[in-house]
Amino acid sequence: MKSLVLAACIFAMPAVLLAQTAAPAETPVKAPAKTPAAPVNAPAKAAVKKPESKSPAEIRRSALKAVEEVTPIDEDPNVKLTAEDIEMAKRVFVGTIPCELSNSVTITASTRRPGFFLVQTKGARFNMHPVESRTGAIRLEDPKRGAMWLQLGNKSMLMSQKLGQRLADECMSPEQLTLAEELKKNPRPGLLDSPVVAPAAAASAPASSPALAK
Repeated sequence: MKSLVLAACIFAMPAVLLAQTAAPAETPVKAPAKTPAAPVNAPAKAAVKKPESKSPAEIRRSALKAVEEVTPIDEDPNVKLTAEDIEMAKRVFVGTIPCELSNSVTITASTRRPGFFLVQTKGARFNMHPVESRTGAIRLEDPKRGAMWLQLGNKSMLMSQKLGQRLADECMSPEQLTLAEELKKNPRPGLLDSPVVAPAAAASAPASSPALAK
């Protein structure tokens, strides 16, 4: 009986060893934990900037930049000047004329066509010719580029008619500077001031008749 049990154990041992040496069951691989997505930041609100006040010099610089010319300027062949225009051109001050805010305007007479002028300032230049003025002032214009040079007795100014701005102001040649100083000492009466009647003229004025007085 003991021999039978011992034989049964001998036959059972290979099965037990085989079960122990079998490959262990695979451990299930856990999926990597998902990293939470970073919250999308809401777009930052643009800071409201107050409009900056520009100085007169900055305004003029921006105006000059807007009308800057980089192409050569030629006289317009379609413009025909009259004899009056030629006479007016003779009274235009030429050369470099200083203006306010350390600005200046240089006016050069054309060597090809009498009466035409090259008017230059920082960043802009214009080809101008005389235009009739009702006020008696000397007026030069560049119709193509919308600019005007106005020469008064005591000062001049360069204006952009397209932008509605002055590119240079309080420009004075030596002659204009002399007149400006004279006007400070002896100001002229304004248009609205009543004319001063001399005593001799007042005495010689005819008296109004009684009939007209009635």
